[in-house]
Amino acid sequence: MPATRSLVISGPCSAETEEQVMTTAKALAARGVKIYRAGIWKPRTKPGGFEGVGAAGLPWLQRVQKELGMLVATEVATAKHVEECLAHGIDILWIGARTSANPFSVQEIADALKGVDIPVLIKNPVNPDLELWIGAIERLQGAGIHRIGVIHRGFSSFDKKIYRNLPQWHIPIELHRRMPDLPMFCDPSHIGGKRELIAPLSQQAMDLNFDGLIIESHCTPDKAWSDAEQQVTPDILSYIISLLVIRDTIQTTESLSELRRQIDEVDNELLATIAKRMRISKEIGQYKKEHSMSILQAARYDEIIEKGVIQGGLMGLSSDFMKKLLVAIHEESVRVQMDIMGQK
Repeated sequence: MPATRSLVISGPCSAETEEQVMTTAKALAARGVKIYRAGIWKPRTKPGGFEGVGAAGLPWLQRVQKELGMLVATEVATAKHVEECLAHGIDILWIGARTSANPFSVQEIADALKGVDIPVLIKNPVNPDLELWIGAIERLQGAGIHRIGVIHRGFSSFDKKIYRNLPQWHIPIELHRRMPDLPMFCDPSHIGGKRELIAPLSQQAMDLNFDGLIIESHCTPDKAWSDAEQQVTPDILSYIISLLVIRDTIQTTESLSELRRQIDEVDNELLATIAKRMRISKEIGQYKKEHSMSILQAARYDEIIEKGVIQGGLMGLSSDFMKKLLVAIHEESVRVQMDIMGQK
């Protein structure tokens, strides 16, 4: 694999057999992967599926360390898992999305790790809750863990037409803004849920300046015991990584500075326009109050959204963006008018 700023962690969703673990690890090591991941315990959405080989698979990861010189990583969900991993010298631990959503479970893991110097990666909770994600990070920090990173694996949604888990990139972006020194990895396997989505999602993560990728790779993915459709062979993984375009993260050219200055000016104008709109909303709220009118006028609301989406489309703006923007503005207008209605 070519040298990039992207750190790649790869391996099968689940450690299934010793042969499968070693075959996959050898193929990945030959293609430049330095960190090998494999699930030992697999929390499944429903009972009856393959839930991992358990601690019996940890010696297989030790073989990967000893024979191939790779670092090994696996998921932990309980204090017992932590104890087993530490006893077998596992190099890196990660906390899964279901676990990070439960503060009790995260605290249990944090307590088990007190006094231990080991890197821990924390996946985002299954639901889009940034504060819950930050809370999990802070619990590990409170236990004295200093080498902490995060994994963005997307957020569960009822609508799974395209992605298994919606990316909602703005959430990890906001996390990075608040905690800029925190290493951030992207898990395109779990976001996409399909192997054909791994490449474009990986490129998006690089364009957003993620520090690395964690991608599921299996020697025979179609025969995998879990999440077969989102795993790729080591050859395909190597090809995906070779196609990544790693862009400069810092630009100091005069042309970019000028464009940013223009953005700042437009943003100021935009905010002034929104503030003017809210002042008009206050006047409308006062009129409705004086004439005993209800705040929400459904027909008018529908008209604003429909008209805005059409006009935005003519200007090259997506309908999804326009709907979110107009809904947010309308909600603030309703809040302003409710304040007026509540005044005596």
